[in-house]
Amino acid sequence: MSDEKKMLFLLVTHYSSLITMYLFYSLLLTLGFLLLLPRFLYDALRHGKYAAGFRQRLGELPQFDGRGEGQIIWLHCVSVGETQGARSFAETLMKRYPSHKIVVSTTTLTGQRVARDVFKEVAALVFYFPFDWAWTVRRALDRIAPSLVLVMETELWPHFLRQCRSRGVPVAVVNGRISEKSFRRYALVKFFMRRVLNDVTLAVMQAETDAARIEALGLPPARIKVSGNLKFDAQLDSGGHALPDELSARFNFKDKQRPLIVAASTHAPEERILLEAFRKIQLQLRANESNLLEPRLLVAPRHPERFSEVATLIQASNFSWTRRTYPASPRDADCETILLDTIGELPHVYSLATIVFVGGSLAPYGGHNILEPAAAGVPIVTGAHTHNFASVTKTFLQREALLQLPAVGDEQAPDLLARVLIDLLQDTDKRCRLGANAFRALEDNRGASNRTLEFLKPLFEQREMP
Repeated sequence: MSDEKKMLFLLVTHYSSLITMYLFYSLLLTLGFLLLLPRFLYDALRHGKYAAGFRQRLGELPQFDGRGEGQIIWLHCVSVGETQGARSFAETLMKRYPSHKIVVSTTTLTGQRVARDVFKEVAALVFYFPFDWAWTVRRALDRIAPSLVLVMETELWPHFLRQCRSRGVPVAVVNGRISEKSFRRYALVKFFMRRVLNDVTLAVMQAETDAARIEALGLPPARIKVSGNLKFDAQLDSGGHALPDELSARFNFKDKQRPLIVAASTHAPEERILLEAFRKIQLQLRANESNLLEPRLLVAPRHPERFSEVATLIQASNFSWTRRTYPASPRDADCETILLDTIGELPHVYSLATIVFVGGSLAPYGGHNILEPAAAGVPIVTGAHTHNFASVTKTFLQREALLQLPAVGDEQAPDLLARVLIDLLQDTDKRCRLGANAFRALEDNRGASNRTLEFLKPLFEQREMP
């Protein structure tokens, strides 16, 4: 066989395998959708979780002001965390490129609600990301006609990336991270991931470990940069915001005489553990005849669909309690436990807290954002399971800006958590030191937004963006 024929044979074999991979992926996506359809319908009827924006998920997007009047930047954020983390970056982006339009997509309902609030002054359109079939993606791209796509963290949808590349639209991963768990999962389909990553123009990763993982999956080193974490640049805008004052007046937080423990972004069984620990704190303070006023507990579950479940837990605990969404009552000023059953209000509560426990960390969920309470200068406590924020957690531990509990079973967790919280409640100097260290750790690591924009600059110039 001649060299030309060999080359032709290899090319045909290569493209045939690619077509087969994408067809197989589409088939799996369709089968998964059909298998999960009963759950979608159940959640749609009960929570409205997946029904919202269904037409948009099929690529049928509304018209928006400014389309056709300049370059469009499509910013994709999966859910609440990515959306809130992108706020400062988006504001910096629009200051540098004020003549361009930004549109924002999310995957989840909660992310959509937060995005409509966070980006109301910045985005020309906020919408749901399309299902990753080729035809739905094409419809969405036809409507948006982006000049550049920025994907927060690491949301890699094969058809979407492939369709962007076929149109010559550069795609950059921004604030990228790949957890150890995700890396192991991606490594199982490394051959396919290598092909998917070939459609990524640039990956700006949070840390060197994230950069090493995406390189190991097949992205060439020349397309990988490290910026630090954009969430360090997030601004806590409680100053000038009416919500803290409103909450202080209703729940009598304003004098801070009674300490407030905020349990943020909790998952099951963390609420049960927290309530048991809270009971132990009360009993010990009473037994010791402490001069410290009994604390109060504010619980903010991570997922809205669990609000009712957590309300039932609190009701069964026999604490005096209320829900944020209940009508205001005189009893609110003295209730022991408050359920924050709202979306987007949690960051504004941190400035009112005495201590913040960040959830998703007693149980192995990987933890949640500790930077927002750090911006408020509040002492932070987490569980052992913080692998989704490993680099940030490491930085804070090195700076003595965080208390992290060791890994223990669910039965031992209430006792351990109660001891740690009582120690902090009784030691004002320790609380102040932890809060100040957290704030300084945050301030000292700012700058990722500007570094990211410098890395992205060639992509803007490539599209002839002024």
